[in-house]
Amino acid sequence: MTEVTAANAVMEPVFAALRDFDPSCVRAALDVAAPDCVFRLCHPIGDLRGPASLMRSAYAPLHAALPDLERQEFIRMAGLDADGAMWIGSGGHYAGTFRAPWLNIPPTGRNMSMRFHEFFRVENGACVEMQAIWDIPEVMMQAGVWPMAPQLGRFLHAPAPMTQDGLGPHDPDLSDDSSAHVIDMLSAMIRHPRDGGPEVMELERFWHPTFMWYGPCGIGTARGVEEFRRFHQIPFLNAMPDRGQHDAGLTFHFMAEGNYVGVTGWPNMRQTLSGGGWLGLPPTNTEVTLRSLDFWRIEDGLIRENWVLVDLLDLYRQIGVDVFARMKELAWSKGYR
Repeated sequence: MTEVTAANAVMEPVFAALRDFDPSCVRAALDVAAPDCVFRLCHPIGDLRGPASLMRSAYAPLHAALPDLERQEFIRMAGLDADGAMWIGSGGHYAGTFRAPWLNIPPTGRNMSMRFHEFFRVENGACVEMQAIWDIPEVMMQAGVWPMAPQLGRFLHAPAPMTQDGLGPHDPDLSDDSSAHVIDMLSAMIRHPRDGGPEVMELERFWHPTFMWYGPCGIGTARGVEEFRRFHQIPFLNAMPDRGQHDAGLTFHFMAEGNYVGVTGWPNMRQTLSGGGWLGLPPTNTEVTLRSLDFWRIEDGLIRENWVLVDLLDLYRQIGVDVFARMKELAWSKGYR
C-alpha cells in the first residue's frame, strides 16, 4: 500500500459520511481525527480543537441551516509536502436547501451551494490537522445580502475539472513535473512588479491560452490572461505591490498527484495594502496576511484550470471592516429580522 493510498484510507470514512450528511455517522467517522487535532477554518468560524468541537461549531450549525446537507466532492488528491508531511486536498461544494439562518445569513428557502477547499494532514494513521476555506461570501451572494463592492469577475458555480478525473486515479509519474511547473510559475509571478513589467511573469509559458481561473466570491471567475489580469491580478498588485517580498515565517504546503497540484498555508501570503482598488478598498497602509487554498490542473504542460479560495472575510477583519455587521443591516433593509 502506497503512502497516498494509506492516507486516503484514513480519510475515506469521513468523506463518505459527509456526502449524505447524517450527524451520527459524521460524529462516528470523525474518530479518525486525533483528540487534539487542530481544525483551522475560515473567518468567522476560526480554529477548533478536537472532533467534538468541529462537529459542534462548524458542521452542526451548517446542517441546522441546510437539513438536507450534502458534500459534493469533485477534486481529491494527496501527496507529501517539502517537509515530508502527507496532505490530502479535497475540493467541491456543500449543498442543500437553505431553510434556516446560518451565521446570520438569511435563508432563502431555495437550494444553496458553497464551495469548499479542505486540506487534511495525516500522520500515523490519524488526521492531525485541517486547513479549510468555505466560500461564505458565496452564500451571502445567493441570499442577496453581499454587503461589499461588486466583484469584477463573473459569479459562477465553480465546476468539476473539464476532464472529469478529479477524484483519480492519478498517474504518480506525473506528480513531480506538475509540482515543478506550478512552483516555477509562482516564482515567475512574483517577479512583477519588483523586476519589471508584466512580461517578466511569462504567463504564456505556464498558462493555457483559454485557462479558467475559478476565484472566490468577491473576486469572481476569469477566463484567459486578459480577464485574469483585468479582474484579479492588476487590482491585486496595484493595491499590494510588495506581494511575495515578505515570505519569512510563512508556510507553504505544496503537494501533487498526477496532473493535479494543491497548496495550503495558514497564512501563505503577507503584504501591505498600500494602494487602492482591490475589492473596492482604499489604501490603509496595513500589513495583512492572506490564506489562499488552491488547486491547479495541468494539461499538456500548461495550467488549464485553477481553483482558488481566499479567506476574504479574514482580510476584511484585519483592516477593521465588519462584513457581518454590514450584511445584517442589508438583510434588515430587505425585511429580514
